[in-house]
Amino acid sequence: MLQFRSLALSVTAALAMISPAHAGKLSIVIDDFGYRPHQENQVLALPNTISVAVLPNAPHAREMATKAHNSGHEVLIHLPMAPLSKQPLEKDTLRPEMSSDEIDRIIRDAVNKVPYAVGLNNHMGSAMTSSLFGMQKVMQTLSHYNFYFLDSMTIGNSQSMRAAAGTNVKVIKRRVFLDDTQNEADIRVQFNRAVQLARRNGSAIAIGHPHPSTVRVLQQMVYNLPPDITLVRPSSLLNEPQVDNSTPNNATPVQTTAPRNPFHGVKLCKPKQPQQPVYASRFFNVLSDSITHSTLVQYMQLQWQGWDKP
Repeated sequence: MLQFRSLALSVTAALAMISPAHAGKLSIVIDDFGYRPHQENQVLALPNTISVAVLPNAPHAREMATKAHNSGHEVLIHLPMAPLSKQPLEKDTLRPEMSSDEIDRIIRDAVNKVPYAVGLNNHMGSAMTSSLFGMQKVMQTLSHYNFYFLDSMTIGNSQSMRAAAGTNVKVIKRRVFLDDTQNEADIRVQFNRAVQLARRNGSAIAIGHPHPSTVRVLQQMVYNLPPDITLVRPSSLLNEPQVDNSTPNNATPVQTTAPRNPFHGVKLCKPKQPQQPVYASRFFNVLSDSITHSTLVQYMQLQWQGWDKP
């Protein structure tokens, strides 16, 4: 019995030492690929478990997607989607009121421009991803390509998971933005936050951009990850449990054109001939005539004439 207990304690201690080596999976995706090959090539020199998301209409989209794939990096389409804020939109930005055919055309065109893509994530998109009807059309199209959808979570009430229900599209979610600011100290804080979330929840996805400051931080930190954190591609997290905290948003999308104003003001009637001038003498004549024939003056006249006396 004593030998069995000693053996059990030894096995438990061994497992305690081994298990932290796989405590957390961290996935890093670098968005906005296709515009800055110099910085993007520096990202591609990092471990190939770092993935990249390519803007389909960027001038170097095909070139950088091909380079990333050939270097072993996972490639996503970084598709522009309509934000809630008013700002200039990129070509072929998905909007909730678009028809299924138009959304299908835009995604098909993006697939042709970004070779080797296996998933898609949204560029901006708070208006689009918060629309259930809009995202249902996106998921129907994605199901034809066997793509997964990485929700950048630019809005808390994203409908992506609800929209994917009933399709074969897997949805995963971003947990941390690395570079809301381009200050290296801030980026390091966000990187460490992503590590902590991966350790606590089992996995976490962090999204960054090919800014020089972000690249420098990644060059410093991805080679010094804690032993219990493993750097993985997003596609390896498709079976990780996902929590949907959204509330239903069934609002029918409306056209973004300005509403018609049915009130056009009161139109003035213009006389056919110029008005004749009114002189002061005419004004006083009319005023005198009005006073003379008023009820009060006529009553006073009758009183003065004594009509009510016997």
